[in-house]
Amino acid sequence: MQDQGIRPLVLVIMGVSGCGKTTLAEGLHNVLGWPYQEGDLLHPAANVEKMAAGIPLTDADRLPWLEQCHKWLLGRVASGQGGILTCSALKRSYRDLLRADGAADIVFIYLEIPEDTLYDRLRRRRGHYMPPSLLPSQLATLEPPTADEHPIVVHLEETPAALIAETLGILAQKFPERKGG
Repeated sequence: MQDQGIRPLVLVIMGVSGCGKTTLAEGLHNVLGWPYQEGDLLHPAANVEKMAAGIPLTDADRLPWLEQCHKWLLGRVASGQGGILTCSALKRSYRDLLRADGAADIVFIYLEIPEDTLYDRLRRRRGHYMPPSLLPSQLATLEPPTADEHPIVVHLEETPAALIAETLGILAQKFPERKGG
């Protein structure tokens, strides 16, 4: 499956709730075959309960979750075979924690989507504990990645397939498969 001309990378698909992290991660996973971890599944039960009740998480709440995400990323870096994690990674300090201790080369893919589209998506989403009422707190917390973090920034596309294709094209251009040994 890994004949896309992209060397194995460890990716963090980031952005606020409803931006399309899971859709993009699953698409990349299906094309590239790299292991994929839904970051929401790494949240402690107490965090899920708070969010389901409409209570925004604090930095202290997020720390154990970010540590679990970091642990998963370190395992993928050590494997050398790539990996994909969805994680909101809203603040620079969160991203710094994720890329610490041997995970410096992970690549952040930031999904940038208009607010009105986000609200619409969250209102229509079913089966997820994150209510639309928490989007303002996520947007207030969001510190978009800066140029010195070397993010890949992708914008809303008409279809998930177009978003996946655009991202694959950027990855192939920036991180071509190494030839030879």
